[in-house]
Amino acid sequence: MRTDKWRPSLGLVVLGVLGIVATLPLFGLFLIRVYENGPIREAEAELIAQSAVLAAVTARAIEALPEPDRFLGAAAPRPPENARYQPIQPSIDLATADILGRRPDATDPATPADPALLSVGAGLLPVLERTQGVTLAGFRILDRDGTVIAGRNEVGRSLADLPEVAAALKGAFRAQLRQRVSDEPAPALTSISRGTRVRLFTAMPIRVGERVAGVVYASRTPSTIIRHLYGERVKLGLAAAAVLAAVLAIAGLFSRAITRPIHALVARSHAIARGNRAVLAEPGPLGTREIALLSRGLDRMEHELHERSDYIATFAAHVSHELKTPLTAIQGAAELMRDAQGSSADAMSADEQTRFLDNILADTGRLTALLGRLRELARADNPDIRGTTRLDAVWAGLRHAHPGLIVEADGTDHTVAISAENAGIVFAHLADNAARHGASSLRITARAAGEAVTVHVEDDGEGIPERNRASVFETFFTTRREAGGTGMGLGIVRAMLRAHGGTIALLPAGERGAAFAVTLPTTRPV
Repeated sequence: MRTDKWRPSLGLVVLGVLGIVATLPLFGLFLIRVYENGPIREAEAELIAQSAVLAAVTARAIEALPEPDRFLGAAAPRPPENARYQPIQPSIDLATADILGRRPDATDPATPADPALLSVGAGLLPVLERTQGVTLAGFRILDRDGTVIAGRNEVGRSLADLPEVAAALKGAFRAQLRQRVSDEPAPALTSISRGTRVRLFTAMPIRVGERVAGVVYASRTPSTIIRHLYGERVKLGLAAAAVLAAVLAIAGLFSRAITRPIHALVARSHAIARGNRAVLAEPGPLGTREIALLSRGLDRMEHELHERSDYIATFAAHVSHELKTPLTAIQGAAELMRDAQGSSADAMSADEQTRFLDNILADTGRLTALLGRLRELARADNPDIRGTTRLDAVWAGLRHAHPGLIVEADGTDHTVAISAENAGIVFAHLADNAARHGASSLRITARAAGEAVTVHVEDDGEGIPERNRASVFETFFTTRREAGGTGMGLGIVRAMLRAHGGTIALLPAGERGAAFAVTLPTTRPV
């Protein structure tokens, strides 16, 4: 027997899968952005460290000059009290930082550099060249006016107009990205790193006491992301393997929860269409809750269709049998009357003709009754299931339609999910059967239980013999065929109740009469 275990909904599965998929591009963007910023932040940190050393060395050389105060410029911002350390952290973010054009050429200074400072710069030039040979960074030492005192071919020229230099001359460290000028071909527009097209410039103020004596202006091209990714190739390989595993897991999840169950349902539907009823007992992979409900709904539909197909086949056989008997009798009587008219020797008397005509009329009446009940059964099989009604209204209609029966009802305040018309059909047939079998009273008791109301209907008529109890709900079964019974009343009742989600059952026989239990839902059946 199939158990109802918890299953994830299709919406939950799709949400989970989309959540996993959404993290993949975000992770990729984050990874690329981290590695793009990584080389630039690393280059900035190295330039800060190198510039800090060169600034300290230059400050020491200026302090050793005669009258060093005459080489000092603007007052530097005062550090916080008791601040022993004043670290400068890398701050360039490639995603938000402005990238200026190439660095402008140096200009003529307003005031020539002091010869004493030029001599200091000349003494520092070997240090700059050796540092550049190892770090690949370019350095310029500027005086308090922004004039280059050390730095190859720009000595004596001014860089004071650069915004980063202007900020450093006021005592603030600045870093700036500029477009890279290179003898190599420009990188393709589809390059994965903007870092290959920029150069980083930093301006570190040279402090002597609380004043600015100059600037260490450094520059370097950051390392490319490709070199960093190559250095992290093992970690990237593991990340790629994790992404691949996630993709395979997603594919397996979709296959297990959605694809395979749907294919199984398609295969089962094809097998059922070919008439293979054995597959209805095979649950197969059900996957999500929605697919499990769909599978069970398909099973119920197929069971209903097969039952309806069997019912139609049996019903057609019964109808043909029931219609054939009166039609054969009518045909036989008509043929005899026609033959009697053609021969004076076989001529019928008036009594004989009347008897044959009475037989024809009786059989015609039976056909009419059968056709009427067939129409009622068709309506009962496909009724309008909308509407509700109170049972007390049904009992009042029952008393009016059957004045010869004493109807005693208990439990009249219940409301059931069936229209008054359809409820009247159900209980009218039960009352009609009771009256036709000698009942003078009908005892009705209604009790609610959960979402249903059970109605016991008992009469004081002849009752149902034990040998006939198993056949009372069979269509066309009747013990009153000669009296015009069609055997379709209880079939109509059962069809009407089934359409509304109700049932009818024959209760054990009492001392007298017959008793039925009718169950009606209080809410609309799904």
